[in-house]
Parts: sequence; C-alpha cells; structure tokens
Amino acid sequence: MSKSELYFGVMSGTSMDGIDTVLVKFTKNKLELLDFNQQAYSYSFRKKLLSLCDRKKNDLEESYEFGIIHAELTVKSIKKMLKRNHLNYQSIKAIGYHGQTIRHRPEKRFSIQIGNAHLLADKTKINVINDFRNRDMVDGGEGAPLVPAFHQAFFKSSKKNRLIVNIGGISNLTYIQQKKLVGFDCGPGNLLMDYWAQQKIKKNYDRNGSWAQGGDLNHELLKKLLSDKFFKKNPPKSTGREYFNAHWLLKKLNKKIDPQSVQRTLLELTVQSIFRSAQTHCKQIDEIYVCGGGSQNKFLMLRLSEQFNKPVQNTESIGIPSQEVESVAFAWLAKTCLEKQFNNSPQITGSKGLKVLGVIHHG
Repeated sequence: MSKSELYFGVMSGTSMDGIDTVLVKFTKNKLELLDFNQQAYSYSFRKKLLSLCDRKKNDLEESYEFGIIHAELTVKSIKKMLKRNHLNYQSIKAIGYHGQTIRHRPEKRFSIQIGNAHLLADKTKINVINDFRNRDMVDGGEGAPLVPAFHQAFFKSSKKNRLIVNIGGISNLTYIQQKKLVGFDCGPGNLLMDYWAQQKIKKNYDRNGSWAQGGDLNHELLKKLLSDKFFKKNPPKSTGREYFNAHWLLKKLNKKIDPQSVQRTLLELTVQSIFRSAQTHCKQIDEIYVCGGGSQNKFLMLRLSEQFNKPVQNTESIGIPSQEVESVAFAWLAKTCLEKQFNNSPQITGSKGLKVLGVIHHG
C-alpha cells in the first residue's frame, strides 16, 4: 500500500462515551475500512468532561489538562492499531482528529474541542489535522454538522433520494437528492435518554431501549419538550450539550411522572424531532439509513420505522458500519484538507463560501 492511501479518523461524539478510531484506505473515490478501535472513557474522566460542558464553568487550565489525556488515549489507540495491522507510522498519510467538544457556540462564532494535536503528532510521528469547525464559523457558519459532504460523497444513490440520520448525543440528518443536499441538527439524540438512565437505573444507557419500551408515553410532557424554540427554527442550525442537557430537561419535568414513562417520552422526543425535521425539509424520501449509537437501540429504530412508515436500515447495508461513519468522515476531512480540496458545505452550515477546513500539525 502506498502512504497516500492510509488515514486514521478519530471521533469523540456528544455522547461522551469514548474515542472511536478507524483505519481507512482511500482509493480514488472509494474507501476500504481496515480496522476499528473503541477506547472507552473511565467514569471519572467522563464525569470531569461533562463538568467542562457546563456553561457556568470556565476552567481553562483543566480543559487543557484533559485535552492532553484525550490525546494520550488516542496515541494508545493509534499504536495498538498500527501493531495489529503490521504497519509503521510511515505508512500513514495523516490522522483526522476531531477531539472532544466541550463548548459549541455558533452564535458567538466559536466551537471548542479539547485534545492535544501537537502531542498526538509528536508521539505518533504522523501528520495530524484537527480544528475542522472554526474556519466555517468565522465565515458566518454553524460549524456543524460537518459530515453531510462526506455522506453525499459515499452514500449518494443514482436512483434514490436517501435520508441519512446520525443519532449520537445529538441527532442530525443529511438528505441526499440528485441535485440537492440538506443537513442540520434535529435536537437531542441519546444524551437525555442516557442521562435519565444513569440517574434512575444506574446504567450508562438503556440497552435496546428496553426500559423505555416498558413505559407509557406522556403526551403532555412530549408536547412541552417539543414546544422548545429550537425545534421551530429553520436551518442552518446546530446544537449541543450547552443547550440540551439535564438543566433543560429538569426545568420542563413534572416530578410526579413515573421515571420509566419519562424515558419512553425522551425516546419519543428523539423520534419526533427527527421525523418532523424530515417532514418539513426533506420531501420524497425513498430510503432511510441510521448511523451512530442510536442505531443500536432496537426500540428507537422500530419507532422511527413506524413513524416514517418505511424500513429504517443501518448504514452497514450501504457500506459503512453505523458506529464507524463519523470516524471515517474525519479521515476523509483530513484527506481533503491535505489535498487542498474544499470540504465544507456552505448550504448546510450557512457559511459564506467554500473553504478548506482543518489545521495541519506535522508529525
């Protein structure tokens, strides 16, 4: 394999459960997944990261400390995968490194991802490309979602209009028509459901949505949640934990509601925010594919299929396993950055023009 073909993609999403790393081989307009590794966060590290997302907290020094830890965890994943695939650092063109978002403020034109790209480049001796969002934001864009251009490049069908739904901590969609691309954040994906499961059943998440499935949907609560102004806002739009979080939920919650019914209602919030977004902005959907952690929630997938009244499939059926899509996307963003290709989507984020996103740190 030539050096120019191999890239690592590293993604830590808003679910804040760990670091996903892929090893990808690019050949012209095709890709091949060679390896995948998940590095889970410890309970204490995740708790501290979540505290940094609190808008009332502004500990600059601590965020840099945890950025170094994040990079060190990524170094371990990279070296493990190099060894497992009998490769050395010279075989790799670059690492696309997203880092962990702790603050996303498009209204103030900045987004903060912790993770030390300098350390990662130094320890691996591989070029690292990071900071993909801020170039778009200073030009008036939301800086998110960034993956629709990747979805279009690798998931477009010559005959079908496809809806790609990514359900991580936040849910977002990409609608790929023959001549049009639509994409934006829909609202909370897993993050509120995960928070509630952690609080009430002491589990990291509700496996398969089983707990939610046993609860009763509270229509009054669902109506109150969906009345939030974010859901009425037209794209371009993006969001994160700064907006949808425990404080947001608890302010709207009637404490008399059974906890299991709250979980059922939070799952329905995710379903309805996706469905209503698609119904309003994505006409004539032929096929629906889901990626991200939400694709593993069987009850959530069932409810989406029922709501759309059509099959809802995992993106693995069109070439990329659902858990790996975003990591692969950042490998692709790194590749396009090095090749000086435009890799933003002004029509998605609202920025003023085409840009090359990413900052290069030489290994």
